[in-house]
Amino acid sequence: MPELPEVETIKRELARAVLGKKITGVIVHHSKVIREPGLEKFKKGIEGATIRNILRQAKVLILELSNGKSLVIHLKMTGQLIYPGNGRTGRVSFKFSDGSWLDFNDQRLFAELRLMDDWRSLKFIRGLGPEPDELSFEQFKEMLSRKKGKIKPLLMDQTFISGVGNLYAAEALFRARILPERPANSLSDKEKGLLFKQVRETLHEAIQHKGSSVDQYVQLSGEPGDYVKYHKVYDREGKPCLVCKAPIKRTSLGGRGTYFCPKCQK
Repeated sequence: MPELPEVETIKRELARAVLGKKITGVIVHHSKVIREPGLEKFKKGIEGATIRNILRQAKVLILELSNGKSLVIHLKMTGQLIYPGNGRTGRVSFKFSDGSWLDFNDQRLFAELRLMDDWRSLKFIRGLGPEPDELSFEQFKEMLSRKKGKIKPLLMDQTFISGVGNLYAAEALFRARILPERPANSLSDKEKGLLFKQVRETLHEAIQHKGSSVDQYVQLSGEPGDYVKYHKVYDREGKPCLVCKAPIKRTSLGGRGTYFCPKCQK
């Protein structure tokens, strides 16, 4: 699933490509991805509107329109936005007044499109925790001190901290030399400080490299993100640790596969 760096990359690219453009047509090739309202209301509420602002909340994109409504896009596992598109192969395609197209692709139909009067009322968004850049270290330290659960699933909990998923939680924990299964309240203040620093720095570096294309994620242009070559542990099971040469291990934690170095991480 695209995480904060991937969605932030798409947000920035959308701002350069379609901000200020008028949507003159909506073609729906598969209506399952439209979660609200119904198909005809969805199309009618978008056609004729201009994209006035583009926002991101955690892993969700919001396109604010000139008519007061907002197009809310949750890419989930396999959602993609492609510009310029062709208007033929996307699950949903948006035509602009200049003749260009924005295609919404979703191979497995897990993604969600919503047209809302107030995107802030969406239950998922109302339940989000703060993003790493919105926190001070003192706040982060206090939040961890109250939690007994394992640190890796906690970092992935969007109600605790938003935007961090499986990939970047594993990478940040490796950089902080903390085992994914450590109880959050067992971390020393020094470890908490290092983790706080590494979560933020890992996300910033991934944004600089346009995200990680490990599944279906691509940039708006259709090109893959470049951060995969900088991964330290994710998807490197059996390969030598880049620090100590011990084989990277994979285990299941919180129902998700996680990667770690058994020697470097304590």
